[in-house]
Amino acid sequence: MIIDVWSDVVCPWCFIGKRRLEKALSLFEHRDQVTIRHRAFQLQPDISSTVPTADYLAEKYQMPTEKVREMQANVCAIADGEGLCYNLDETLSGNTFDAHRLLLWAATIDKQDALLEAMYSAYFEQSLPLFSRQDLISVAKSIGIDESEVIKVLDADTFRDEVLADRTLATQLGATGVPFFVIDMKYGISGAQPLEAFTQTLEGAWAEAHA
Repeated sequence: MIIDVWSDVVCPWCFIGKRRLEKALSLFEHRDQVTIRHRAFQLQPDISSTVPTADYLAEKYQMPTEKVREMQANVCAIADGEGLCYNLDETLSGNTFDAHRLLLWAATIDKQDALLEAMYSAYFEQSLPLFSRQDLISVAKSIGIDESEVIKVLDADTFRDEVLADRTLATQLGATGVPFFVIDMKYGISGAQPLEAFTQTLEGAWAEAHA
């Protein structure tokens, strides 16, 4: 069974969704036969600068910054219920294209999940940016990836086409946002659904595939 997960490293619901999928898999009898693949999906593909997230969201949705803070506090409370310790007060928004390129490359050295976890934790729990070369080098080094390898990836066009192709495929599958989970390219879960949605979909997909 292959689970493709479209997400963005600056999407708070994506880290929550990751935890819920992991919990569902821990209860799934056939967990050892499941492969998870990260798929790139930029929520802000056109952003060219780094700005405070609260200001960015306030402008994007035309709402007061105070309202944005209330929304962020609500997300933090939900994250806390999944064992995550969000701190969204000082987060920044920026372009995540290079972060996705690095994540897709990390799969070639069996470090993708570890790097994704480190990126999520750095961004949501430590308020660290993920947009510059140094940002990405730092988070990659934290899980033992050699700096020279990161620089090599970032200096080239490595996985550029794959990032764009992932977004195109997500659109073809009907995704309008993330997280977006697809099991064996047949069964979709849109958003950070409750645990039951993951467990039921996993069991149903497995039963149909092995009928």
